Amino acid sequence: MRAALLAALGSALIASSAAAEDGVDRLLRAYPEHLERRDGNQLVWNDGTRMTIDDGVAGKSADELLETPDVDDMFAYVYPSAFPAAPPQTDPGRIRNAAFFQKMYGDCAAGEVSKNLVSVDWLPRHKGGRVSITRVNGVDTKLAAVSAELDALPEPLIRYLIPSAGTYNCRAIAGTRQPSAHGYGIAIDLNTAFSDYWRWPKSGWRNRIPAEVVAVFERHGFIWGGKWAHFDTMHFEYRPELLADR
Repeated sequence: MRAALLAALGSALIASSAAAEDGVDRLLRAYPEHLERRDGNQLVWNDGTRMTIDDGVAGKSADELLETPDVDDMFAYVYPSAFPAAPPQTDPGRIRNAAFFQKMYGDCAAGEVSKNLVSVDWLPRHKGGRVSITRVNGVDTKLAAVSAELDALPEPLIRYLIPSAGTYNCRAIAGTRQPSAHGYGIAIDLNTAFSDYWRWPKSGWRNRIPAEVVAVFERHGFIWGGKWAHFDTMHFEYRPELLADR
């Protein structure tokens, strides 16, 4: 019995250690053209830049995770694979370390993001117009693939998708000082007529975006704001590190 308990404890410790490293491992797998390796508590970029992984501040509140996250904090919540059957309790993917994303995509306030924006046809069969998205990490080609799949969905689903409510926008997350994913050119919002947002005067979490739409985006590396407690059901952003095990 004692041996079995010790073995179980050892397995748990190993699993815990692996989980602690998993976030950085996911980043390294998702962005090999940018990231080289981990060196202790440092994330090493291909150009030699070093970035602290864990700032050592434990027990951050939900607000602190949003406002002052380190690289490791971006994995504080697991992005669920299942479509939500009940209101989400956490915000997986809403936590973004600004230094990390500005290093990768640029600082929009300094004009560094706009130079990499390209125009993508959005649901061309349905005359959805064109949207601007970054070409860094091939996000433009991935969004084009999303558009092609969505364009072929049954007609009753198209109303959720057009017109798009926008892509690139150099701004902060509403109510915070943190840059929005739209400011990195990696996000798109769908038709607001069928969307729900936590700051709008409604009676709590709800969703009208079909699971079929969400599944298409996730297949191409985009996460969905409908899986957040601070729900934003029109919102999708390119975050393949959170979908690395799919």
